[in-house]
Amino acid sequence: MADEPTREWSDEQLKNDDFPKKDIIKFIQDNAAHSFLNEHKLLGNIKNVAKTAKKEQLIIAYNQLFECKKFKGTEVEVVTEQMKAVKVEEKTKEAKTEVVDEGPPKYKKAVLKKGDKENFPKKGEVVGCWYTGSLEDGTVFDTNIPTSILKMRHISYLRIIVCKSLLLQWDEALLTMSKGETARLEIEPEWAYGRKGLPDSKIPPNAKLIFEVELVSVD
Repeated sequence: MADEPTREWSDEQLKNDDFPKKDIIKFIQDNAAHSFLNEHKLLGNIKNVAKTAKKEQLIIAYNQLFECKKFKGTEVEVVTEQMKAVKVEEKTKEAKTEVVDEGPPKYKKAVLKKGDKENFPKKGEVVGCWYTGSLEDGTVFDTNIPTSILKMRHISYLRIIVCKSLLLQWDEALLTMSKGETARLEIEPEWAYGRKGLPDSKIPPNAKLIFEVELVSVD
């Protein structure tokens, strides 16, 4: 514990009309515990406190500080600060343990091939992907992968803006992938085309969709 401050001025000196109130306020703020300052309304900017505080009140507070010994770093002050810290910690724990029901997951992801773990896309960035979309029975309903080497000369991988395309939840899954990664994504019906399905693309109602996606480039 730090040494207790000693009296710097006598009552005669303090009561002298030429003795500035700011000096008394500064001494008390430098040496008194927070609870003492709060009790005597001496918290805040010295100039502002000097405008509202009467000199008689400041002299009383100065003398009381030495009588009650509510100095900075006293046991009372330390306990008070510890209690405050405990309360803050408890509130933080409560906030961390709060459970928010966000419903079922939008997709399930399985990494088939690891990426470089360095280049991750961000929302709004343009990325290049190879992908294949299929049903649970293996029926492919969409892909940008060519079926022959000849076609590959004329077909480039899909380039999209992350989280702005119309490719369902696997677009969001791209945010979790790094360049070179290949992943299998399973999307439940409620997060895909739901009860209506997508007849034009041969996707029946209530169909789970499976995408295999390779993140080729991150611009």
